[in-house]
Amino acid sequence: MKLGIVALALNTLVQSTFAHYTFQYIWTPNDNGQYVGIRHPPSNNPVTDVTSTDIRCNVNGLSGSGISILNVAAGTKITMEWHQHDQRTGEDAISGGHQGPIIVYAAKVPSGKTAATWDGSGSVWFKLYQSGLVNASSHQWASDVVNANGGKHSLVIPKCIPTGQYLLRVESIALHAASTYPGAQFFLGCAQLNISSGGTGTPSPLVAFPGAYKGSDPGVTVSERLKVHQISGQVFFLILQVNIYNNLQSYTVPGPAV
Repeated sequence: MKLGIVALALNTLVQSTFAHYTFQYIWTPNDNGQYVGIRHPPSNNPVTDVTSTDIRCNVNGLSGSGISILNVAAGTKITMEWHQHDQRTGEDAISGGHQGPIIVYAAKVPSGKTAATWDGSGSVWFKLYQSGLVNASSHQWASDVVNANGGKHSLVIPKCIPTGQYLLRVESIALHAASTYPGAQFFLGCAQLNISSGGTGTPSPLVAFPGAYKGSDPGVTVSERLKVHQISGQVFFLILQVNIYNNLQSYTVPGPAV
């Protein structure tokens, strides 16, 4: 069956903003200090190409040489902290115009490598946490919750995770320009962990970066696809290019299930 596709933009261009931000602190469970144990990028600019290796651990993120590996026990509550600049107060941690989901992945370092030397390649990443559109009626996103918490969000490392070294991929996706691709802005970084007192679980499903996301994923390009007409077996669809401020009622977080 042939598909005729008509694209229609519903909203005026969203004003761009340069209030970018980075993953700057990780508490395991105590504050380790700015960028300690984190592969931090050279700037606070986002990644926009989901096919680039930068989508894994950000620019220059394929090695963590010279960066600490942080010790933490399975079952510990850890906290990730974001900020626009070096200060921790005086402004939103994540710019209010950069609403979107918060996602956390982990990948176990293979034998013969360390969390400081491994590049995180292959289908090795499993999702630990995700939060997207928290409340459609009030237009509250996971990023808003992070702002309300002073730039912080937390999770408990599952006790079933096997002991070993890991990369922890922490991601915030800003959707203000995501009506087309590339448009979504990926702010991310990887922390280097040594997890002790683990269990015997087998985390799954496993995905690769790049590979886990496609530009056409509904969580990457936010649009609506409506069937509008059918003539002689030919179906026509209307693709509504919407933005997240236009009464969005649902959102699909990209990537695999937690």
